[in-house]
Amino acid sequence: MKNPGIMRRITGVACLLLGLAWLAGMQTAPVWAGNGPLLKVGVLEEPKSLNAWLATDVWSSRVIRMIYEPLYVREPKNLDLVPWLAAAMPQYDPQAQTYTIKLREAKWSDGSEFTADDVAYTAWLIQAFKIPLFYDLWDTVTKVEVLDPRSVRFTLKGPLATFVSRTLATPIVQRAQWEAIAEKASQADKPLARLRETKIAKPIGTGPFMLSQHQSGVLMHLQSNPHYWGRGQTIAGIQLGPHIQGMLLKVFGTADAAILGLRKGDIDFYWNGILPGYLAELKDNKEITLFHGKKSALYFLGFNLRRPPMNDLAFRQAVATLVDKDFIVDRILQGAGEAMTSVVPEGNTYFHHPKCQAWGQGLTKEQRIKAAYEILKKAGYTWKTPPVDAQGQVQKAELMSGPNDANLEGLTLLTPPSDYDPNRAMAGMMIQEWLKDLGVPVAARPMAFSAMLQQVKSRHDFDLFVLGYGRLNLDPDYLRTFFSSGQDKPGGWNMSGYRNPRYDELANRSEEEMDPAQRRAILREMQMILSQDLPYLPLYNPALVEGVRADRFAGWVEMVDGIGNNWSFLNLKPVK
Repeated sequence: MKNPGIMRRITGVACLLLGLAWLAGMQTAPVWAGNGPLLKVGVLEEPKSLNAWLATDVWSSRVIRMIYEPLYVREPKNLDLVPWLAAAMPQYDPQAQTYTIKLREAKWSDGSEFTADDVAYTAWLIQAFKIPLFYDLWDTVTKVEVLDPRSVRFTLKGPLATFVSRTLATPIVQRAQWEAIAEKASQADKPLARLRETKIAKPIGTGPFMLSQHQSGVLMHLQSNPHYWGRGQTIAGIQLGPHIQGMLLKVFGTADAAILGLRKGDIDFYWNGILPGYLAELKDNKEITLFHGKKSALYFLGFNLRRPPMNDLAFRQAVATLVDKDFIVDRILQGAGEAMTSVVPEGNTYFHHPKCQAWGQGLTKEQRIKAAYEILKKAGYTWKTPPVDAQGQVQKAELMSGPNDANLEGLTLLTPPSDYDPNRAMAGMMIQEWLKDLGVPVAARPMAFSAMLQQVKSRHDFDLFVLGYGRLNLDPDYLRTFFSSGQDKPGGWNMSGYRNPRYDELANRSEEEMDPAQRRAILREMQMILSQDLPYLPLYNPALVEGVRADRFAGWVEMVDGIGNNWSFLNLKPVK
């Protein structure tokens, strides 16, 4: 194995001077080795870990993506897969179930060569330690062969539609750095825990940036990788840099402080969605440009189909009819979002089904109550005082009972607390009030997020809940994992307990269908089934508004989930 080369480093004195000067609000950046200016980025939290196998929080993941790279990525315009560390799309042999991949000529940030051996070692490491979040993606690979330094071949158990889009989107790590770490971890009582808990002070990657300095809780300096393979190449119509000497990530801790830093010019980019309350003070500022984009996100009302009345389709349809998603978007999100009908966000244009069932759309509040009442009355529900009187007028409902006079007292709607997510907490409160208009005896109950996950995902002890996914994968394979019968188990992804043999059949086919058009049709049919069966009621997708200094850098690349992506950081140039 080659010994890692010596990274270019700035001196400790220069690091200290940079931190002190920047914290004091000085506007003149110090001189750094390399070309181009330094991009100053405001973040709310520092990365919890730079260990690629432990970096699951959003801030760690963002930094990891700039240091480590996968074989394939999605281009920003149409979200098509394009080769990255791979030199071309893979050669697939359906008879042998193999993928053969040619690799680009690239170097690690320590100057050593990137080879097929690193790719094979990454696959071995994930499988040997059964690394969470990655092992399920690689479990289907039975053999990895290094054909030559620039060629690798994977053999699979069977067809896997997501192999290129998900499995080969795994970050590739350097064998030379990880081999000794893995050997030491394998001798521990808990090898996986030891591997993931190993502190990686200087991660070595092929990405456009590398760690230069980290002052915990204050700032992180990512220096432009002098060995970066992509510099000067054009991919997806973008000529790659980096054209900047690096990035300085400043930890603010609160949105108030970060927004103030953007207004004062202390930072060039606030790497977080801007809440509606801050937009008024920013939208007329000529020195700031606001980008409005779509998130790949889903916020939803979930039902526990393992217990009544949530296991009654009529009840779920009545609730879906009653919930006013437009009210949630207009009043709670202050217009900064869109109502959802499918569990696949609208921004995912290739897979999103635009004609899913839109329960109660366009109805007034009274019309919603009447329509929901008719659904429940037809299904055998009764009331001491129904929500609609004999003359067809809406009135205060009392004591709703299920079919055969089943008692419905004590239903609970779990939400995160308002200090964790005020939008979800308030949405839960409004849903509680709408259900009470119908006579449903339900109470919204805020619960600490970790405790709520235990209650919903592990113990399955709940009635209804409001949760969300802030960053869904652009390949909606989650349609399979979130709702397949096999995932209805403690700790499984099927939190609602949804079981539908037809859906399971489609889910299995979606995993194995290799024809993109056929797979898209299957996934769209799955969305339609979910919109009718309602294990989840999709509520909203928040709008993503991001702010940058208009007078500093140009070349921000817009795509789903915002401008804070590697395409932007590889394309940015200083404003002349």
